[in-house]
Amino acid sequence: MQDISDPATELAAAWTPDIEPRVLRTGSDVEDLTTYRASGGYRTLDSATDLLEEIRHSGLRGRGGAAFPTAIKLGSVRDAHLRGSSTVLVANGEEGEPASIKDRWLLHRRPHLVLDGLRLAAAVAGARHAYVYVSDDEAAQRVDTALTELDGAGITGARIELVTVAPGYVAGEETAAIRAINGGPAKPSDKPPRPFESGVDDLPTAVSNVETLANLPFIHRHGGQAFRETGTAGSPGTFLVTVTGGGRGPGLYELPHGIAFTDLLALHGVSPRAVRGALMGGYFSGMADRAILDATLDHESIRGLGYGLGCGAISLITDECPVAVAAAVLGYFDRENAGQCGSCFNGTAAMAAVVAALRDGRATDADVVRLQRWSVVLRGRGACGTLDGACNTAATLLTRFPAEITAHLNGRCPDCARQIYLADRPFDAREVQVL
Repeated sequence: MQDISDPATELAAAWTPDIEPRVLRTGSDVEDLTTYRASGGYRTLDSATDLLEEIRHSGLRGRGGAAFPTAIKLGSVRDAHLRGSSTVLVANGEEGEPASIKDRWLLHRRPHLVLDGLRLAAAVAGARHAYVYVSDDEAAQRVDTALTELDGAGITGARIELVTVAPGYVAGEETAAIRAINGGPAKPSDKPPRPFESGVDDLPTAVSNVETLANLPFIHRHGGQAFRETGTAGSPGTFLVTVTGGGRGPGLYELPHGIAFTDLLALHGVSPRAVRGALMGGYFSGMADRAILDATLDHESIRGLGYGLGCGAISLITDECPVAVAAAVLGYFDRENAGQCGSCFNGTAAMAAVVAALRDGRATDADVVRLQRWSVVLRGRGACGTLDGACNTAATLLTRFPAEITAHLNGRCPDCARQIYLADRPFDAREVQVL
């Protein structure tokens, strides 16, 4: 394992010894244009059509949460370009998930890798205008410096503009990014239309996570088949994982899809015996119990357990009471929802109130029945995924941790008797500074 930990930030960044890293790199310095070009960056693109075929062959999926096939997203916007429409590309670096730090690391340390990927994606989609969308001030400064270097070097491609917004859980949702770039609030809008149909300035727009874009230079240089040599058939390539919890500082790891969950624990220095569960995919996917210890980290295995890899954020639940963790997550959803949809505004508040009451020993059996019903009937009612994330938290708490719920109904939770887990931003990784 290669370790590039920063003792000032306690952020460990590493990869497994059996892979050559594709997006992480050693050293704490910022990769400037000269260094990036020396490693093969900003290679001439001979054929956008051929590159799209290589991306399709690679099987690259989006790394922002939904795992949508990148070739289909870019191909849909390219089709609009071929029909004569102007198109737009957006690099989404607004990492609204508190338990994730990967996008901020890439923008801080390897801005040119992201910009090179954005350049290639824009060429594939026929876009002459592209945006980098961020909320982190330091990330914005690093991108701005990199763009200045590009201007000085005469490297051409789509015109790239930097857009900054205030941070927020919903601000990274793709329609929120479109809305903010168009001059509105960074809040989600109803769908349809989807951005590939009508996005920035009502033009067909592809919104791609910065980690997704960071994989395109590798595919451009080595081809889709080389990309597939790591990972699994259904989940090819490597991916970035942010690990929090377990009594350790945050860790950022580049892993091959298909690695065992317990191998990740070994990298992070946490014993499987200490793990009673995990928040999967950040806050959105729900709470896994110890069955996660038998999983491999690929889309098929994690979906088979009823969760998702999402943005690759995994928060380990060890000494914390799962009921108290769920209360913290639901409280966060209650505070961070966009306040636009009544079902979400009221639904997140109602579920948060019940689980907080359960944590505090004030809930009844009838409250738990109501929580179970809400976790089913409220799904899909919001403009974005916030309400679905709250439903996932409630549903998985109920189904995966019944013994803990019974203990709280009876007022006998030994974990909370020692110390109640309280957090405004559970397992927060974003407070760690990436220098």
